[in-house]
Amino acid sequence: MTKIEAIVRPNKFESVKEALTQLGIDGMTVSEVRGHGRQKGHTEVFRGREYGVDLLPKIKIEVVLHEDLVDRAMEAIQGAAYTGKIGDGKIFLYRVEGALRIRSQERDVAAL
Repeated sequence: MTKIEAIVRPNKFESVKEALTQLGIDGMTVSEVRGHGRQKGHTEVFRGREYGVDLLPKIKIEVVLHEDLVDRAMEAIQGAAYTGKIGDGKIFLYRVEGALRIRSQERDVAAL
């Protein structure tokens, strides 16, 4: 099993969710996060004063999948989140050793 963790722009979340749903991926964990990479934030003006915003709002999507779906899921996320501009996001992969569904005690892929 593999965990995909994708950090995307907030305005691209619905597109990414729809792309994953079309692959049959329904279970996901979504968090509102803040951060920056190469983008390094930006400046804004409020009441005539300029100030820096260095931690930008992003959405973190986490899904755990059987290896058969990982490549297709990554392509779906990339396609749905792409704008071609700096700040589009990142996708990280993690190896998952096991999973347990608490209610039914199903393990590993059956627990997904």
